[in-house]
Amino acid sequence: MPSNKSVSDAPITQFINCKILKDYRLQREDLWTRDGKIIDPEKLFFDEQGYADKHVDCKGSIIAPGFIDLQINGGFGIDFSQSSQDVVAGVSFVAKKILEHGVTSFCPTLVTSPPAVYHQVLPQVKVHNGGAHGAGVLGFHLEGPFISKEKKGAHPEQFVRTFQSGTVEELLEVYGSLDNVAIVTLAPELAGSQSVVRELSQRGITVSVGHSVANLHQGEEAVRHGASFITHMFNAMLPFHHRDPGLVGLLTSDQIPAGRTVFYGMIADGIHTNPSALRIAHRVHPSGLVLVTDAITAMGLPPGRHPLGQQVIEIQGPHAYVAGTKTLSGSIATMDMCVRHFRQASDLIVLDDDLNVKATYISGQEVWRKEEEDDTCGWKLA
Repeated sequence: MPSNKSVSDAPITQFINCKILKDYRLQREDLWTRDGKIIDPEKLFFDEQGYADKHVDCKGSIIAPGFIDLQINGGFGIDFSQSSQDVVAGVSFVAKKILEHGVTSFCPTLVTSPPAVYHQVLPQVKVHNGGAHGAGVLGFHLEGPFISKEKKGAHPEQFVRTFQSGTVEELLEVYGSLDNVAIVTLAPELAGSQSVVRELSQRGITVSVGHSVANLHQGEEAVRHGASFITHMFNAMLPFHHRDPGLVGLLTSDQIPAGRTVFYGMIADGIHTNPSALRIAHRVHPSGLVLVTDAITAMGLPPGRHPLGQQVIEIQGPHAYVAGTKTLSGSIATMDMCVRHFRQASDLIVLDDDLNVKATYISGQEVWRKEEEDDTCGWKLA
């Protein structure tokens, strides 16, 4: 069939017999793509009179956006915080393996480490797009070392640091470079942190608050200076308290600047976060939820002892502990496992602008939907 290539010479692909999440429901609908972008079929046919160059039969499967993992420390025997390993080869290996779990882009994450590790690792991996070679790299996530010793979790205390000057020069002294860095996790209660938050934000680097004993006011101050993310919500932070909810309170704070959204990572592996906590966070701030794996070297490996940065991690069943302790140290869950667990744990409702309930879901399944009036046939089930 002829096709009009006036807009782009790239071939047009039509996915048929697929289900797409639209208006809170899975609907059978074809999907058209060209040059890596979804295109409007009406515009295609009426404006360009184009036709698909290729058809892909999905045979009733669901088409969904590729998963993005913003916090993954390694996996399949690779530890991104081990400077002794071939960093480029390690990241490339993990990037290839996580394709089978639906991850199309990710942030290789470094746990708290000595400066020498950052100086050696960071220059070796550049931001790049994904493809058949593996998932794309969005940039490094530096989880530390400017965190609270009280909430260090599995991070080695001897490398945890405070800010001395709070200047970019101090950051460069520790990290070596901020090139190809996408996210920095820090504790906002540290003296000098606000100037660091402001500097990083101005450079286009996402600042995430976490591994922290910050109160709500300190968290709000960080957000006002540019912080926009919370690292693994509920983990390595003060628990919710009704008089001072801590960083958890950022989910409902009325002090967030207008037009700003605070996003938060959740490890939905069934271990780090109870399903009730998942539901609480999702219900009060659904638009900010970001599922992360926080996966470590042992993801995809049998039980035993494995490295994580400068420490040794022991895998006992589905749990990953700092060896000889009961301190959780990341997860061994893949992203698709986290998505499945979150779906099973998520109850939700759909409301209209007047807060009338339109539909109710339990464990991701629609259990009730309000009948809507039809202009010709009276009332019917939507």
